[in-house]
Amino acid sequence: MNKFSDTDNPLAPVVSKLITVIVILLIFILALITLFVIFVPAPKQKETKSITVPVPDKYGNFTEAAKEAALKPKDTTNYWLAPDISEIKENKELVEYGKELIAHTSIYFGENGKIFKASTNGMNCQNCHLDAGTKIFGNNYSAVASTYPKFRARSGSIENVYKRVNDCFERSLNGKALDTTSKEMQGIVAYIKWLGKDVKKGDKPLGSGFKDLVFLDRAADPEKGKTVYTEKCQSCHQPDGLGLMNAEKTAFTYPPLWGPHSYNDGAGLYRMSNFAKYVKYNMPLGVTHNNPQLSDEEAWDVAAFVNSQTRPKKDIKKDWPKIEEKPFDHPFGPYADGFNEKQHKYGPYKPIKEKLDAMKKAASAHSATKKSKV
Repeated sequence: MNKFSDTDNPLAPVVSKLITVIVILLIFILALITLFVIFVPAPKQKETKSITVPVPDKYGNFTEAAKEAALKPKDTTNYWLAPDISEIKENKELVEYGKELIAHTSIYFGENGKIFKASTNGMNCQNCHLDAGTKIFGNNYSAVASTYPKFRARSGSIENVYKRVNDCFERSLNGKALDTTSKEMQGIVAYIKWLGKDVKKGDKPLGSGFKDLVFLDRAADPEKGKTVYTEKCQSCHQPDGLGLMNAEKTAFTYPPLWGPHSYNDGAGLYRMSNFAKYVKYNMPLGVTHNNPQLSDEEAWDVAAFVNSQTRPKKDIKKDWPKIEEKPFDHPFGPYADGFNEKQHKYGPYKPIKEKLDAMKKAASAHSATKKSKV
């Protein structure tokens, strides 16, 4: 028998406790491993992402939008291009002054004008002749120098450029005519002639005037036009159509389309076809004739709405001395074609145009017959 028993060993209790702790730890570790296996998901296998390399079409376009754009026919027309004003060699100061007057007419002739106070309605020439008379189909000045002097049926006389400019001052600007010898008139005429310096006499370059717009098969509708105006025009020209002045109150940021400061009823834009063409290919501001936002119907209808609002009146009794030469959309009688004022103003215009063309053809044939008998 051993001399000493286990109970006599002083380390026995310590060893026993250590063994117990180790056993508990082992159980705890096993429990953790079990929980880890049960509740922690296995790691996902790393996905290999495949990269799709875009393949261009035969024109080198990658996006669908670019492909669609590439399929659209390109306008390769050789439109008139305004000359570079930095390359002026003669009368530079006068030409630049003329451009300034066209672009900022109201500063010089508006309510607080530097030259003639309140001699116009406060609009600028370029409100109608966009980009100082240089925008394609924006009522530009490209054909003025090449076609004037010329006979105009509205006055029944030969008109020169000075008369044409003063017509704008008296009608579109609802103001007073300029002295033709004044520096201001000379500057405006110098600028207009400079713009058309490369246009052959008698020619009308492509992009001058307004782009054609097909007739509707119905009358233009002011009520439908009101909806168009509300949705697409009034954010700039304001709900009341009176335009928006700049902070300095020296000019309109957005011109009035009716009311006391708008063009009068003798202006070119008061003719429905001119207004419809103008807005179709130029409005909202920023569009071009190649990317119009208004449909044909919207253009005609908004023209009817705007031109049915109140505006200044002009004495036009002497206009169109030969009534058979009045345009199909001239809104004031009497007429030689048998149609009334309402149809002349709102349409439908096709029957009127056909009647006027037939009358003109008959008159031409009659004149030729008379000459042959002489």
